[in-house]
Parts: sequence; C-alpha cells; structure tokens
Amino acid sequence: MKRFCHFQPTTTDFSLPYLITRPEGHDTESLPMIVFLHGAGERGDGEARLSVHGIPLYFGQNDRHMDLPVVTLSPQCPEGEIWSNFPAAIMELILAVAKEQNVDMSRISITGISMGGFGTWSMLARYPGFFSAAAPICGGGVSWYIDTKTPIRAFHGDADTSVPLVYSQLMVDAVNAHGGNATLTVYPNCGHNCWTETYEKTDIMPWLAGAVRV
Repeated sequence: MKRFCHFQPTTTDFSLPYLITRPEGHDTESLPMIVFLHGAGERGDGEARLSVHGIPLYFGQNDRHMDLPVVTLSPQCPEGEIWSNFPAAIMELILAVAKEQNVDMSRISITGISMGGFGTWSMLARYPGFFSAAAPICGGGVSWYIDTKTPIRAFHGDADTSVPLVYSQLMVDAVNAHGGNATLTVYPNCGHNCWTETYEKTDIMPWLAGAVRV
C-alpha cells in the first residue's frame, strides 16, 4: 500500500502532505514505523517532488527495502518552512498515522537528510524518550539542548560544504557526554550527498526497522 495524503495539525495554520507505505501481506500486524524527514529541495506539495531522495524513493518501488515489514511515514515540509519550526505538528501526524496503521508504539524510529537531518535532531531533543532509534544524515542542531538515550547513528561527509561535518560531531559528542548512545560515520572525500551511500549500502534501514524503545 502506498498513499499520498494531507493532514491538518491543530498547532499550525497549514496542512502537512505526507506519503505512507505499508507492505502487502501485513494488513493485521502491529508493525514498526520509520519516519523520514526530507531536505530543503523537496519542500512543497506533491508526491513526485517528495520522492526524489530517501525513503519515498526506495519504498513503494521494486527495491530491496520493500522486503522490510515496516510502515514508512514521509511528511512534506511547506515552502518557506523548516522542520525545526513545528515539531509538535510533526508529532501530531506521527501519532495519528501510528493509530491508523496499528503501529507498534515501541518501534517508531526517525531519520532525515540535510534539513531533515536537522529536523531529526530537533525531534530527538524535543521528544527525548519517544523514538526507538534515529539516523540523522548531514544534519546538526543545538548541541547544548540534546539529552536523549535513543540509539543514534549519524552520518556525514568530510567534504560537505553545505553543512560542515562539525555540526554532526558536536551533536554526537553532546549526546554521549550525557550518557547517551550515538555514533558518527564519516565518509572520506564525500560532499553533501552522503545519504545515497547510507541508505543503499549500509544496514541502516533494517536497523531502524528492528529497533525497540527501551
């Protein structure tokens, strides 16, 4: 099942488009869910624009990740906005879709790229005990504010001039300084797009799908 919809949060005056996928043959199971936050270039309102990178590109098509028994939720950020501006609306959407899709509430993970990497860190900071796992990619955030025990695997290219590597390093260091569990994978000689390597050539998708909140 693949569906593009709109959701009206109670905390914003704009609606959130979103894409949801659910694997065939798992209609009655309580499945985990991966939330994906896209980058700045995919803002707007439309499935085609949303499906350029990440989970909307890989799920719902003939790809190896289709074998994963997991629901995916990919909201679309409106033009002129950034994810960090409305975390409560994102959470409202997550809870609504989780209820509709009979999602296992102990297995909701989150990942994002670039602006969505920043959004992922923001959601972890705002809701430190909610997510089962997280994979922020070429993102960053407010390091003094982050304090979460959620397992985190961050990824960044060392030649990224759009979002310098230090942004991820500061966040990972801050999580670990508070007793958390964060790792950082650095891609040598890699620019801003390290998400293709991450999503296609690592185990990050099954890791996110298999994580259980403790």
